[in-house]
Amino acid sequence: MTFTSRRTALSGLALLGASALVLAGCAAAPEDPAPGETTEEALDFYPCMVSDAGGFDDKSFNQAGYTGLEDAANDLGVEFNAVESKDENAYGPNVSSLVDEGCDLIVTVGFLLAEATAEASTANPDINFAIIDEFVEGDNVKPIQFNTVEAAFLAGYAAASYSKTGFVGTFGGIQIPPVTIFMDGFVQGVEYHNEVKGTNVQALGWDFAGQTGAFTGGFAPGTEALTTAQGLIDQNVDVLMPVGGPIYQSAAEAIRDSGREIALIGVDSDVYETDPSVADLLLTSVLKNIAVGVYDVTTAAAEGDFDNTPFVGTLENGGLGLAPFHDFESKISAELAGELEEVTAGIIAGDIEVTSPASPGQ
Repeated sequence: MTFTSRRTALSGLALLGASALVLAGCAAAPEDPAPGETTEEALDFYPCMVSDAGGFDDKSFNQAGYTGLEDAANDLGVEFNAVESKDENAYGPNVSSLVDEGCDLIVTVGFLLAEATAEASTANPDINFAIIDEFVEGDNVKPIQFNTVEAAFLAGYAAASYSKTGFVGTFGGIQIPPVTIFMDGFVQGVEYHNEVKGTNVQALGWDFAGQTGAFTGGFAPGTEALTTAQGLIDQNVDVLMPVGGPIYQSAAEAIRDSGREIALIGVDSDVYETDPSVADLLLTSVLKNIAVGVYDVTTAAAEGDFDNTPFVGTLENGGLGLAPFHDFESKISAELAGELEEVTAGIIAGDIEVTSPASPGQ
């Protein structure tokens, strides 16, 4: 599926006069533009994007990237093209189709498009590329990465604080670094809560030391995601963080089927806002400001300021965060917000160690 915007008005560019300015009385007034002529110069820039198999309506990772591209194109006053991949076999052909279409910047969404991005960027050095959540080497490739372990640590701490059963859980779509980095942070956040608060909350679904855990094998909601979520619910978890785009929808279904009070934690975007159908279940969400990263890279490229220095989102630079507790505000401890501020400050200062083999640069 292809998503295209055709907004071409460009605010902020200088008007092109029909003739040079002259002193009043020394020349005839400039003529009005002829019908069909424009007094603005359209920007010659065409940004494009390829999704992974989750699609642009995943209310999470891909959708955030699409929003960043759309907002940048709107502000620049240019057309853009966003191509949706139905499955992994479409990644290479979709990137190639945008090369052939004459895109000036091609943003690929996700780790799984690394190979297609590397091949296309090497073969087309005059085209700029950006890739989300992976490092691809090349003078014309801009990595947009996030040290998500930091924000997921906060979510794990919050989950441990909220839990009444003493069990919380996480599971992923595919075992790749952009997924496991969430799970690493979540487990460490639970462990830190136990250390400083004297609790004994157990995090199920991911073994940080062994780097093994529960995965559905894909990023689509369905039987595998439902079964995986149900398996953790059967182990008495009362907080659940699925990592992998729309697989949270199956987790929400399993929670509702259980009839128990189980809180859901979203990832990438504030799922409370992107998907109101599960808002009542959401304790919080781990935020990756993907839209901001894509917007900044796109506008910089349009202005001729593209470079291949990686953008790495952190708590310190605002590239990461934790969403509000929304409907759960009255259900969390009165001290939690202040504690999370202290933990955030500790992570930024380096006083609290938060690590992941999936962190950018590792």
